[in-house]
Amino acid sequence: MSSTRVLEPELSPQPIKSPVRLHGKTLLLIFLMVIFGPLGNVLLGKGMKEIGDVTARAPSEGFAVFVQVMTSGLIWLGVSSLLAFFVAYMLVLSWADYSYVQPASSVAYAVVAVLSHFLLHEFISPLRWAGVLILCFGVAVVGHTPPRTTEPN
Repeated sequence: MSSTRVLEPELSPQPIKSPVRLHGKTLLLIFLMVIFGPLGNVLLGKGMKEIGDVTARAPSEGFAVFVQVMTSGLIWLGVSSLLAFFVAYMLVLSWADYSYVQPASSVAYAVVAVLSHFLLHEFISPLRWAGVLILCFGVAVVGHTPPRTTEPN
């Protein structure tokens, strides 16, 4: 009885070249993520601040808050913006390494701070700004690496 041995494909990742097109579309989608994610969160925050403190003790109060939330234009703009973020995030993860996308999109922390300061009128302490700058420096370092380092399966 002779047995035939089937060669299985190698499972270890193979390095690839960094095509310019992949880098360009990855940067575009990361840019969209950096804009839409923080914008959506800030719009949700602003919408909820307009609704006020939620202290629903009875079901009727909970229902009234639910109606306020569901009829708020700012809340719906925030949800739409977060949906756009999520679509861009899924697309970019389909071709770029997670270890590239997540740190590169962290520049969104700077956008959150700027939007919070100007749209929500929050005070951002110098220490917080310093932390944001450190994050941005890390993003710059990651941005100089290729978006994909392995061949797709």
